Amino acid sequence: MSARLTRPQVLAQAVPIMAANIATPLVGLVDIAVIGRTGATEDIAAVALGTLIFNALFWSLGFLRMGSTALTAQAEGKGEEGEVRATLIRAGALGLAFGLLFIVFQWPLREGALMLFSGGAAVEDEARAYFSARIWGAPAALAGYAVYGWLIGLSRTGMALALQGALNLANAGLSILFVFGLGWGVAGVGAASAIAQWVHLAAAAGIVILVLKPRPPAGPSFLLAAEPVARLLSVNRDIFLRTVALIAGFYWFNEASLREGPAVLAGNAILLQFISISAFFLDAFAHVTEAVAGQAAGRRSWPALMRAFRLTSEQALAFALLLSAVLFVFGEAFIALMTTDPQARGMAARFLPWCALVPLIGMPSWQLDGLMIGTTRGPLMRNAMIAALALYVGLDLLLRPALGGDGLWLAFLGYYLARAATLMAGWPGLRREFQDR
Repeated sequence: MSARLTRPQVLAQAVPIMAANIATPLVGLVDIAVIGRTGATEDIAAVALGTLIFNALFWSLGFLRMGSTALTAQAEGKGEEGEVRATLIRAGALGLAFGLLFIVFQWPLREGALMLFSGGAAVEDEARAYFSARIWGAPAALAGYAVYGWLIGLSRTGMALALQGALNLANAGLSILFVFGLGWGVAGVGAASAIAQWVHLAAAAGIVILVLKPRPPAGPSFLLAAEPVARLLSVNRDIFLRTVALIAGFYWFNEASLREGPAVLAGNAILLQFISISAFFLDAFAHVTEAVAGQAAGRRSWPALMRAFRLTSEQALAFALLLSAVLFVFGEAFIALMTTDPQARGMAARFLPWCALVPLIGMPSWQLDGLMIGTTRGPLMRNAMIAALALYVGLDLLLRPALGGDGLWLAFLGYYLARAATLMAGWPGLRREFQDR
C-alpha cells in the first residue's frame, strides 16, 4: 500500500470484499439446497434452523475479525513486522479457544438455542443432528475469522476472497458427497460444513505462510507480552458488547414488527433481506476504512486518516445512492420474486420506500464504524451503540403507537442516524489524540 491512498486502490480493495461478503451466506444456502433435493420438509426446516443458530453464534464473535483487522493495520502502519505476525497468532489462538469452548459446551448451547428458536419436535430432532455435526468445525471457523481480518488489515483482500471461495467449493463438494453419495442426510450437510471449515483453515495457513515468509518471527515472550495481549482482549471485549447491542436493535425491530401483526412481520422480513444485501456492498467500504484508517493511525498521520476516510466514504456514498435507487425502482419486482403471499407482498411494498432509504441513511454509520474500529476506539463504539439502542427504543415506543408500521420504520431509520451521531461525538477526542502525538 502506497503512503498516499488513491480512489482506484480503494475500489480494488473493496470489490474482493464485496464478492466475499456475497459468497459468505452460500455455506448455509448450499446446505439447504442439497438437503432440499433429497429431504422432507422437516429436514429443510432443520437445516435452516441450524444455519440460523450458527449464524447467531458466529456473528456474536465478529470481534475476532474486526479486532484482528484494526490491530494488524496499526502494526503495519507503524512498520512493526513482529507485531503483525504476533497479532495473527494471538487472534487465531483466541478464535481456536472460543471454538473449543463451543464444543465443550455444545449441549447447553444447542438446547438453549432450540428453546429460543423452537421449530417443533421433528424439526428440532434433525436440527440437533445438524448442530452436533457442524459444531466440530467451530474452532476452524472462528480462527478463520482472525485470518480473514488479518488479511484485510494488510489490504490483502484478494487473498481473503480466495479463502472464501475455497470454503464454498469444499462445502459444496462435501455436501453432495455426504448426502447424495453416502446418504447421511441432515447430519451429512452439517459434517460437510464442519470439514469445509478445516479445509478453509488449512488453505488460510498456506496463505499465511506465503505472506509471513519475508517477515521476522515472533518468539513466545513477544507473543505473550502483557500490553498487546491486554489491548487485544480489551478491544475484543468492547466490540463484543457493541455487537450485542447491535443484535438487540434488530431483535427489537423484529419483535416490534410481530406486535404489528404477522403480515407486517412477513413483509419486513423480506425488506430486511434487501438491507442485508445492501450491507454486503457497503460493508466492503467500511472494511477498507478499517484497514486504511488503522494503517494511518499506525503512522500517526491525521491527514492520511482523513484522506482515507474521505476517499472510502465518497465511494460508499456512490454505492449507497445506487442501491437506494435500485430499491426504489425495482424493489416491488424483487418482492414479487421472493413471495407469492398477497399480504406479505402488500406490506413489503407499503414499507419499501422506507427500506430504500436505509443504504443512504445508514452509510455514515457504517463508515464511522469502520473509522472507529480501525483506530481502536473500543469504549466509544460500545457506548455509542448502547446509546443509539436506547434512543431507538425510545423513538419506537413514541412513534409506533401513533403511526403503526410507518412509525416502526421511521424509528428504525432514526436508529441509523443515532448510531452515526453518537459516533461523531467521539470525533473531537480522536482528533485531539492524533494532534497530541
